[in-house]
Amino acid sequence: MAKVLNASESGYYKWLARCNAPLTEKEQEDIDLAKEILNIFKGSRGSYGVRKVTKKLNEKREKNVNHKRIQRLMNEYGLSSKVGKRYICTTDSEHDEIIADNLLDRDFTASGPNEKMVSDTTVVSTRQGDLYAAGILDLYGRMPVGLAMGLRNDRFLAMDALNDMMSRGYGGEGCIMHSDRGSTYASRDYRRLLSKNGFLCSMSGKGDCWDNAPMESFWGKMKSEWIKKKYETIAEAKRDIYEYVWHFYPRERPHEANGYLTPLEYYERG
Repeated sequence: MAKVLNASESGYYKWLARCNAPLTEKEQEDIDLAKEILNIFKGSRGSYGVRKVTKKLNEKREKNVNHKRIQRLMNEYGLSSKVGKRYICTTDSEHDEIIADNLLDRDFTASGPNEKMVSDTTVVSTRQGDLYAAGILDLYGRMPVGLAMGLRNDRFLAMDALNDMMSRGYGGEGCIMHSDRGSTYASRDYRRLLSKNGFLCSMSGKGDCWDNAPMESFWGKMKSEWIKKKYETIAEAKRDIYEYVWHFYPRERPHEANGYLTPLEYYERG
């Protein structure tokens, strides 16, 4: 066997002796650490990279584990975060409604909660038909504050998300509400609801997704990290969207722009 493998007999027996030897303290620590890493990685549905795993792992430790050690173990076990984004355009900008000025002008910073909001709609495929989701983020901490889901991408869906946000106690007089210039957000009913509650309407430039980059990024992360390409049922898709928007993203997912705090941790500082 040694000749076939082009190895020496003495080398084989040395290797066999090492295999049968008891684990060193460091080797056992690596195995225990790898189990923790795997649990965190699986809990994120494979979306966490090295830095986010390191942050979550060290949250309850007296002595921090170096990210290089975690990277080595993740490489050894073949754990790498998901990549790639799936975008489907849901914007209908061919209409005659009034277009609001771009009040944000790509300034996505906010000094506190309820100052600037961004909103958008996305679509998720199921074998029972498409499911549309309208969401709203507070730019302070990138905190999800409103959500509505339905089978039609119309003004009522956008209004339901806005009403959901207000029912949760977010928003207020003078708060900027930014969106694309699609027919759902430019509709008179939607703009009337904004005006009635003291919001300032803001819209992106025509065909310019960068004017609403934080919301585009949010949907992109949800689809690459959490959502299946196609669901069997609408109920299954709703369940995963709800879980991501209201639990995983705000409570579990560290955000680089927040200094690796979760949106909820950052938001509660405001």
